[in-house]
Amino acid sequence: MSNGDRPLSPHLQIYAWQWTMALSILHRATGVGLAGGTLLMVWWLLALANGAESFDTVQMVIGSWIGRLCLLGWTWALFYHFCNGIRHLFWDIGKGFELDTARNSGYTVVVASIVFTGLAWIAGYMAMGAM
Repeated sequence: MSNGDRPLSPHLQIYAWQWTMALSILHRATGVGLAGGTLLMVWWLLALANGAESFDTVQMVIGSWIGRLCLLGWTWALFYHFCNGIRHLFWDIGKGFELDTARNSGYTVVVASIVFTGLAWIAGYMAMGAM
């Protein structure tokens, strides 16, 4: 059988974008982003153990606008991945597969991740102000 006779598997060009498809791809992307953010955290911990000069360098990078933006993205990815993981746990026990429920739980995951991120950053700024 030649390769030209074989049927092709449908890909993204064939399927219409759906909310649950986008959230599934975003779940995978946030997992990769969390790995990158974890490397930043390891760098911070190593600098903390290495001395004041190394720590000041890392703090300068993290304290910059781009560093804070990365931390904000990492925080959101953490909460999104967490909330979507809970959604997947319900799916693992066979709950929430109805179309309306799947769509609404997706909206809930996105809103909850944004709210939790905002609350975490507000709590962080309040804690820094108390110091």
